Amino acid sequence: MLNIYYGNMKEAVYNTAAYFKYDYEDSWIVDPFVKEMIQDVDQSTVLDSGVIDSPVLGKIPPIGLSGGVKTLILVKFDKDKVFNVSTCGDNCAKWLLRIAESEDRTVNLLHLMDFGKESFAVRVLNTDQIVHSMEELVSIAGEFV
Repeated sequence: MLNIYYGNMKEAVYNTAAYFKYDYEDSWIVDPFVKEMIQDVDQSTVLDSGVIDSPVLGKIPPIGLSGGVKTLILVKFDKDKVFNVSTCGDNCAKWLLRIAESEDRTVNLLHLMDFGKESFAVRVLNTDQIVHSMEELVSIAGEFV
């Protein structure tokens, strides 16, 4: 399940770009799930662990990916850390839910992310409530952001 803490969180990693730059592993980039995420969010194709083909930027290294994708990759692989996912746009929401389908993940958010119209399950840690729709999420999380 995806667990979200809204508002400032002392233990959260806020500078995900810097963290990614020094801590990502080449094997993460060529993971099939990550390749799919990169294609969907950044419309870019992973050529190998060190080269991604971006339609806008050309050939880039992994550190050239968008902040959202880098944060998603960290959430997927660095399970012991809590990352602030406010660098992620709404196009990352479905990926956060997919990452948390098989293993619980805790993230920090400073804004209301749109998880869409479909039903989902997210635990708001501020109140320890599980919500299943944006309507429920907004009514609870809105108090904290």
